[in-house]
Amino acid sequence: MPTLSRSRRTASSRDPANQWLVLEPNRIEKQYWKDLWRYRELFAILAWRDISVRYKQTFIGVAWALIRPFLTMVVFTVIFGRLANLPTEGNAPYAVLVFAGMLPWQFFSTALSSCSDSLISNANLLTKVYFPRLIVPASAVITSFVDFLISFVILAGLMLWYQWWPTWRLLTLPLWVAVAFAASMGAGLWLASLNVQYRDFRYVVPFLVQFGLYVSPVGFSSAIVPERWQLLYALNPMVGVIEGFRWAIIGQGAFINPLGFWLSMAIVALLLITGIRQFRRMEKRFADVI
Repeated sequence: MPTLSRSRRTASSRDPANQWLVLEPNRIEKQYWKDLWRYRELFAILAWRDISVRYKQTFIGVAWALIRPFLTMVVFTVIFGRLANLPTEGNAPYAVLVFAGMLPWQFFSTALSSCSDSLISNANLLTKVYFPRLIVPASAVITSFVDFLISFVILAGLMLWYQWWPTWRLLTLPLWVAVAFAASMGAGLWLASLNVQYRDFRYVVPFLVQFGLYVSPVGFSSAIVPERWQLLYALNPMVGVIEGFRWAIIGQGAFINPLGFWLSMAIVALLLITGIRQFRRMEKRFADVI
């Protein structure tokens, strides 16, 4: 008899009439950030797919991640360092100055281009299944981060060639990498969400990248900017990021305008916060608009 009663209770608990379906409003919104962790495997799959596709059927493969920044560094060193004879920072070789600025800029520009087009490229995925859409642009930024890590090989080679040894400040480099990631993610989320609604932004992004290369202190030091324009110049979020990288890599003598630097850092934080809010606000309409 005890066995019979236990089986009756089990059957009763499986009876659909005794089960309740609870509809909780905004449950997806409340679980959104937890879902980012739950879908971490999808994040890894998308990132690995983008990395493999980028270098698929290429003749020299990942060497492109080295060739592009190296050639840009050579051109900027010749034009700004030799022909224009612009000053360096401290006693650092001009090539080291340029490449210390090229590292964060290459990461930012590549992430911006990939992130802005990421939702359009994954339109079929967005319209079929649910997952936090933030995963898509975030995986595009991670793909650009891989190229960024590969480029450190050139930096190590330059330091050996010029016998330029870093100081303890190099230990702070992960902090500046995190700031560069925040700037890339913030700007990328803005452009990714706007590109879904207004396809004109696919033509705006290449212009922004090209224009930003020349108004950011990549090929020259921020010290050559007149003092009265320093704060206005610091409105460019990449100014503080590049100055931070040079402070860590060059060490003694690296130029940082304290007021302008913190203004640039504040803009990076504002860009990231507003980028996430803008993306989350438009995320509900992505499947309908895309």
